[in-house]
Amino acid sequence: MVINQFPAGVTEKIGFYVYVLTHPETKEIFYVGKGTGNRIFAHVNDALAGSTPSDKLQVIRSIHAKGLEVEHVILRHGLTEKEALEVEAALIDHIGLMNLTNLVEGHGVRSRSKMSVVDIVAQYAAKPVNITEDALMFILNSLYRPGMTEAALYEITRGKWVLGARRERAKYAFAVYRGVIRQVYRIQSWQKVNTGNAKQKVQDRWMFEGNIADDLAHYLGGGVEQYLKPGSQNPARYVKC
Repeated sequence: MVINQFPAGVTEKIGFYVYVLTHPETKEIFYVGKGTGNRIFAHVNDALAGSTPSDKLQVIRSIHAKGLEVEHVILRHGLTEKEALEVEAALIDHIGLMNLTNLVEGHGVRSRSKMSVVDIVAQYAAKPVNITEDALMFILNSLYRPGMTEAALYEITRGKWVLGARRERAKYAFAVYRGVIRQVYRIQSWQKVNTGNAKQKVQDRWMFEGNIADDLAHYLGGGVEQYLKPGSQNPARYVKC
């Protein structure tokens, strides 16, 4: 039986809900959402009513082109909006945005996203450290991904950063994620990188060449919240230089 809207009275009873759209052949979830009323059916209706391009609508159109129907599944209902946002975010985080046609991560993913137990311990049990070297700390909260390789971590740490001449005083670069030191590099040299065009305010950025500072491994897993000023948007922080 094909249902494209709820019978009268149903929407008032189910409140906020979290749903998934599933491919009828593979049973794979390709979209996660939250809503009220008939929101769950809106995606199929949009796909059939117009030609707006998007990965989600294209999947729906391809399903209908085969004479099949998208499977609509409500995973939780009777929720508050806050609860629905949390469940939606957890599902997107668990399945992985790259495996879905959702365009954005769920609500609250950045602050409480999926982490290994190692990262949980690192974040909540990190002991504050006192950095005594001339260093630059790079806050990687928007770039870091749990489980990334050493090579990938090095690439996101080395640049491209907006820095002044003061950078030359720094001998070490600290990779920091969520207030915890993840790696320390010895800076060997800096090179200018032009990343913009004439319309951008900042064209010249800097990238360092270096290697892992094994002699400073005692800093790994240490907390640096005391060096992070609340409200500061600059991802590069100078320490002792």
